Amino acid sequence: MFVSDFRKEFYEVVQSQRVFLFVASDVDALCACKILQALFQCDHVQYTLVPVSGWQELETAFLEHKEQFRYFILINCGANVDLLDILQPDEDTVFFVCDTHRPVNVVNVYNDTQIKLLIKQDDDLEVPAYDDIFRDEEDSGSDSDGSEPSEKRTRLEEEIVERTMRRRQRQEWEARSGSGSEPLAAALEKSSRLSPSPMSDRTAPSSPRRDILFDYEQYEYHGTSSAMVMFELAWMLSKDLNDMLWWAIVGLTDQWVQDKITQMKYVTDVGVLQRHVSRHNHRNEDEENTLSVDCTRISFEYDLRLALYQHWSLHDSLCNTSYTAARFKLWSVHGQKRLQEFLADMGLPLKQVKQKFQAMDISLKENLREMIEESANKFGMKDMRVQTFSIHFGFKHKFLASDVVFATMSLMESPEKDGSGTDHFIQALDSLSRSNLDKLYYGLELAKKQLRATQQTIASCLCTNLVISQGPFLYCSLMEGTPDVMLFSRPVSLTLLSKHLLKSFVCSTKNRRCKLLPLVMAAPLSMEHGTVTVVGIPPETDSSDRKNFFGQAFEKAAESTSSRMLHNHFDLSVIELKAEDRSKFLDALVSLLS
Repeated sequence: MFVSDFRKEFYEVVQSQRVFLFVASDVDALCACKILQALFQCDHVQYTLVPVSGWQELETAFLEHKEQFRYFILINCGANVDLLDILQPDEDTVFFVCDTHRPVNVVNVYNDTQIKLLIKQDDDLEVPAYDDIFRDEEDSGSDSDGSEPSEKRTRLEEEIVERTMRRRQRQEWEARSGSGSEPLAAALEKSSRLSPSPMSDRTAPSSPRRDILFDYEQYEYHGTSSAMVMFELAWMLSKDLNDMLWWAIVGLTDQWVQDKITQMKYVTDVGVLQRHVSRHNHRNEDEENTLSVDCTRISFEYDLRLALYQHWSLHDSLCNTSYTAARFKLWSVHGQKRLQEFLADMGLPLKQVKQKFQAMDISLKENLREMIEESANKFGMKDMRVQTFSIHFGFKHKFLASDVVFATMSLMESPEKDGSGTDHFIQALDSLSRSNLDKLYYGLELAKKQLRATQQTIASCLCTNLVISQGPFLYCSLMEGTPDVMLFSRPVSLTLLSKHLLKSFVCSTKNRRCKLLPLVMAAPLSMEHGTVTVVGIPPETDSSDRKNFFGQAFEKAAESTSSRMLHNHFDLSVIELKAEDRSKFLDALVSLLS
């Protein structure tokens, strides 16, 4: 059920309890976690935190700790699947779910006792009515009975109990047969429970019900940033601090950087946060002149759409920002020539452009934004500047929100083998605190490597014609041995690469039909197990609503061909697939989407 009063129905409930936090491995989830940690520290709430990168880790951690905890908080995971069916909790276990994934599973919405959704209801949720999903066909003509609500609730409970019994029978059968000892079999069995459809086989004959569910579940998209939701809770509690506001800003910026929300949604949410920035950072001129060396200031900026440019050289930033690289077509000789013309149009000496931004002449830096915007307009880049925020730590350290997103993401997705996923998560979490600026700067260096590798891989894919049309979609596969291929074995990195590749392809192709196609991309995951990661990206259009239909399509294609697929990631449009099943899986996908 949706929680209407976050203070009473959530915070005051967990305030006196020991709680367990599951936090997904994305920047918005980290920021929401930091805000919640700060609130818990204020009120001395005891909690245990476990990072989870997928459903297998979440299920394993829950089984390990379910006896010690009654209250579980899930951040950016759990809303879009039937949690009770997956985790099989005890009847007194309660889950508080703060998740941006949409659509929200209908069983989660209509479960009043164990699932509490910390989700803003002013998002366009479009949840089907209870009667349309759970009412039996034979009941439709006999609803005059006064006990109707309790009967509906009983039917929902029966659905849940029925699924629970089937699951337990399956587990007992596995235990007896020993099939659970094989990792792939177990993984695929878990994957089958992550099907987007929340209803049991009992609903299959009901065509209207199935159609309503299909319409509701066919597109995957994202709602309001979880960090923003947690900041609003802090504001309601009158415990909001400047640090919490900054984490909310970084959480929103993460959604924008990763193209998870529309430009309109981003601008609307920036407006909401801007009011809080004015409230927290309002100072008169005398106060500005007497700021302490360790103060924190957040400012609204109308800044350049260039990645890390204040911590890099302007030339490197222009070459490795997806927006400019795609529009200049920097993978071609003609594109490099256009970049030189662009710099000449601004009148910037090459020596200045290629040295670190901080070392540029002050006279050039003062008017740089205006100069770049003016020249960008001449070269067809109308939205070179974007609404964002910056933070000053004292007088020396200044970061844009996007800088922090890139740094934190790179720390979390680090391909280094000397640390586990949990180590990377903790390092990324620490980098969000001003007391760990050394980790943030290290993250910036990793981010530069990641951005360079991304643009080099895009150039390689386009120059060697690896992006091919399969009819209803474009397809690209990274081969084993491709430079930096291990950087893109992680779902977040591969998804970001795919989105940037699609933007660049749309700018490069002359085929009008291909410009409107979605992209499916595959990258090697494990040589040992013979698996690949596959992601689906919706079409790149100006009017794109960022809704992704590949979650349902992947499920159907794998089912029809018996392909060994694992839906382990929290985004349903990201799957793991046996490499030897890839050909028949793609054929089924082509047939399905044609």
